[in-house]
Amino acid sequence: MLSTGYQTLLDCRRRSRYLRQHGFTTDQIATILALDHPATPLRLYRHAAGLTATQAVTAYHHLADTTGASLRESRLYAHETWPETGRRPSLFTLRLLARIYDTQPVRLLTPAMLATYTPRDQHALHRTDG
Repeated sequence: MLSTGYQTLLDCRRRSRYLRQHGFTTDQIATILALDHPATPLRLYRHAAGLTATQAVTAYHHLADTTGASLRESRLYAHETWPETGRRPSLFTLRLLARIYDTQPVRLLTPAMLATYTPRDQHALHRTDG
């Protein structure tokens, strides 16, 4: 029997693949997935990209040119459950994950989550030049 989280990922992958074949962007797919799956934007974007936590962490390390010390699956899950539980992601982490998920860093946060960052950091998260 599959766990609920993995079953959700499989459903999201299937839907994401279908929507992508019909020209939907990652941002649009994440918005559609949010209608059926109560999760943070960070988790929805990973699901919209069709990635497991392992795949997202591997891509993160490839982009950051690091190994497992900077981001582990458990930390990614903690970021994805913040602010209810978990841990707030750094700007660096949000920027790399946004590149992996093909979106802007600010889209990985709700307005309430964004408000917890300093005005300078909020400005940086809105920037589209990386």
